[in-house]
Amino acid sequence: MASKPPAPLMKKHSQTDLISRLKSRKILGVGGEDDDGEVHRSKISQMLGNEMKFAVREPVGLRVWILLSAVGFTAMAVMALVFPNQLYEVVFEEELSTTNISVRLYGGALLSLSLIMWNGLYTAEKVIIQWTLLSEACYFAVQFLVTSITLVEIGILPNAAMLLLLSRVLFLLVTMAYYYHLGRKPKKI
Repeated sequence: MASKPPAPLMKKHSQTDLISRLKSRKILGVGGEDDDGEVHRSKISQMLGNEMKFAVREPVGLRVWILLSAVGFTAMAVMALVFPNQLYEVVFEEELSTTNISVRLYGGALLSLSLIMWNGLYTAEKVIIQWTLLSEACYFAVQFLVTSITLVEIGILPNAAMLLLLSRVLFLLVTMAYYYHLGRKPKKI
């Protein structure tokens, strides 16, 4: 018996057959856009996720602002803890008549906030940076309100206190601008 040579197989080249390739990718669930508008090139990248999604696009000067805030908060905390009378006299231009404990507690709270600032400086996570900026903004807003109410109760308006109030408004605006820019969704390229 003479054996016949096998018939040549009709192989379909899916790389050249565009319709077949698109059907295969659709069945696999890759190549199309997902809910976030991202196009995955493979099933593996779809399952693992795109690491670029987690990268933070920081506004210019954000790290410098957080560094300045951390240094400023730390310096004020040390001054309030070590020299409570002098700090009060500089701001309100009168001697502290009550106990030093309230100014020292203020220094302790500032030291806690400075630790948050130092942590925010060294992190790469967007959420932590946002919470750092938000806690800083809350501090500036509360300090502005408390200082304003205290000045109204005392009935004086020293230059140092006015400078403090204006600086707190400015710092609040800068912090909120960074918070807003960090929270915006990046534009799709």
